[in-house]
Amino acid sequence: MGSIIAKAGSDMTHRWLVLRFEAPMMAFGGVAIDHVGPTRNFPAASMLTGLIGNSLGWNWSDRGLHQDMQDRLLFAARLDRDGIRIQDTQNAQLAKDDKVWTTFGFPEGRDGASYDAPHRRFREYLADASVRLVLRLNPADETPTLGEIAEAFDRPARPLYLGRKPCLPSMPLLEQASDRWIVADTAWNALRAVPGTETRLRAQWPINEGPSEGECVERIVDVADLRNWHTGLHVGVRQTIDGWVSSGELA
Repeated sequence: MGSIIAKAGSDMTHRWLVLRFEAPMMAFGGVAIDHVGPTRNFPAASMLTGLIGNSLGWNWSDRGLHQDMQDRLLFAARLDRDGIRIQDTQNAQLAKDDKVWTTFGFPEGRDGASYDAPHRRFREYLADASVRLVLRLNPADETPTLGEIAEAFDRPARPLYLGRKPCLPSMPLLEQASDRWIVADTAWNALRAVPGTETRLRAQWPINEGPSEGECVERIVDVADLRNWHTGLHVGVRQTIDGWVSSGELA
């Protein structure tokens, strides 16, 4: 299995898995207020955790597995194509006996009383965007390993979607075998080693996983994208850097 070696700034290097997210619509959910669901430019830690769990065939009730995965996950993202933001207005009249198809392949019902009026909400999407990600796990030798996750992305246990169920990917999430692995000391250097079409691309990386000042840094951001999988609530914040990388610089 091939890999790209990034010229690291220290002797401590890590193996990173390269992902590409492309779809007619993607949704990287931000903080929802009332009936409005925004999207960020970059995927959330909780979303990536759910995506990995879905590919491995985990159930939503496997709370410990999801929590352990989110705690181990370290990633950075690069916006290769901005796309455009669109807002979908959704109206639904839901009754007690209504059923919907699920990714499990069979219809699922709902409990509770009927709504007297249509349920209305607004959901924001990124249309025709392209996002590259690099990710690793810490510790690296626990199960599932990064290699097992790569195998699951190649042959997922269930259909995968990028944020919300209508957001089906338009291409495989992984590159060819020779291009899906990078060795680098930091997430920022790993992103720089991924080939791209532009020399300056907007990116986001965890603090302490790349520069925190200088011309490639725009700002330090507290991102509310961590979920407590035992309670089902989003309660955590990560500190990240918003800035830029030069694609393919270290390849």
